[in-house]
Amino acid sequence: MATENSSDQELQTRPILSYVKDLPNICSLAGLGCTLLAIYFLIVDVYGAAMIGMIWAVAFDWADGLIARRMKGRTGADREFGGQLDLLIDIVSYAVTPAILILSYGDFNPLFLPVVFVMLVFGAIRLSYFSTFGLSGDAKYTGLAIDNNSILLVFLFMFEGYFDRPVFAVLLGACGLGLAILNVSQIKTPKLSGNPVNVALLAAYTLAVTIIYGWKLL
Repeated sequence: MATENSSDQELQTRPILSYVKDLPNICSLAGLGCTLLAIYFLIVDVYGAAMIGMIWAVAFDWADGLIARRMKGRTGADREFGGQLDLLIDIVSYAVTPAILILSYGDFNPLFLPVVFVMLVFGAIRLSYFSTFGLSGDAKYTGLAIDNNSILLVFLFMFEGYFDRPVFAVLLGACGLGLAILNVSQIKTPKLSGNPVNVALLAAYTLAVTIIYGWKLL
């Protein structure tokens, strides 16, 4: 009990904003800023810019984990705070933002509300499960990692021009629902963000997405 009290006191003695100086947390907050831009552009129907914001949010999310694992001198409080911050940002970036994408592209038709509600519920459950139990015994995720939702939706949106808007809105909704189901399934998936090679591949994908959608915006 004394150890727990000492730990609590250590957490309480540091000012709240002191954790902002932690480089991994700066990356996490930069990702949150990209998510905010994505949501804004989704609301005003500038989907190319929204896709760029969504994929950069993933890039910053993966970068913060890589930086955190390589940094020396981070305390247990730093790691705990960073983990909680990352979790809260993930629900906005990978559940709320895809839900807004589907609602916006579907012209906010109320028929899409059950779909996005399931996405939000399953996203919250998925993140709560991981926060509680972590990786499985073989160092894999149980269920599809929720950051894959944005990666795949951004890729799918590249084909938007080949469909009528109502048809593609239904396709987006079906894809979002399918991803949500995979998020809470019992399938085992590797932790892609923990491998520097995968981070480099995501960086290349992010730049490619930025160029493709940026060209479309010109």
